[in-house]
Amino acid sequence: QTLYAIDSLTPSFFYGAHVGEGGLVMENVSKITGNVFSNGSIQASSGTQILGTAIVAGQTNSISNASITQDAYANSCLNSSVGGTLHAATQSGCTFGSLTNSGLPISPAPLPVSQAQIDQWKQDALAGGVIVGDYGLSGSQQATLGPKKIQGNLELQNSAQLTLAGTLWVTGTVEVKNSARVRLAASYGSLSGIMVADGTITLQNNSISSGSGQAGSYLMYLSTSPLLQAIVVKNNTIADILYTSQGGILIENDIVVREVAGYRLKIQNVATLTYETGL
Repeated sequence: QTLYAIDSLTPSFFYGAHVGEGGLVMENVSKITGNVFSNGSIQASSGTQILGTAIVAGQTNSISNASITQDAYANSCLNSSVGGTLHAATQSGCTFGSLTNSGLPISPAPLPVSQAQIDQWKQDALAGGVIVGDYGLSGSQQATLGPKKIQGNLELQNSAQLTLAGTLWVTGTVEVKNSARVRLAASYGSLSGIMVADGTITLQNNSISSGSGQAGSYLMYLSTSPLLQAIVVKNNTIADILYTSQGGILIENDIVVREVAGYRLKIQNVATLTYETGL
């Protein structure tokens, strides 16, 4: 008899955006399709939308200038539109389907990936060996990496293609730009993969990052940088999951992503986050 099993860590993402104490800022016709949970305040502006339910934890945090199509939970609501039930202790200038103060205050919720899981992913990458120094691809260059640790920076540009055959850990920065592409190897099947960076991650200028091509397969970029722009995604970029354990995430300019989780999130300039149920 033979027993075969895949040993993997499977964090679940229950919200389109799960934000820490840094809160959520929405500007310039940006949109989130899915529910939002934030341990900090939600600060929106005219033309932005949350197509789902918005939940803000804590007794001092608020929702302001937001357009929310379903329910909203917050200690206070300011100048916002709520299509369903507004759960708030105080409100000023808000419209809603109904109003109640039940269910408050909301307890903060930790981000879905623990430090122990991040450490394990780094060890998975290290098991494949170490590349000492910066690693880059450009133009028509293609390569397959993983599991692997890069002791330096990673730069992919100008239509280069990188296929991940295992977890990748970059000790420096990651930049994917100018139509470069990162994808998971077909061997992942319906499983997902991870790229971890200790520095910042920048995805821009028509770059595409994706899973293996099978349903349920996603590529997650994870930065452990504490900077407020630990991950920056802009200019017609397509990506799956963005995650910061300590820092912030900036999304702008015609971006499509499936899930975002981090200490702080700022989304602006026609950027769209569309959550996939059961991610």
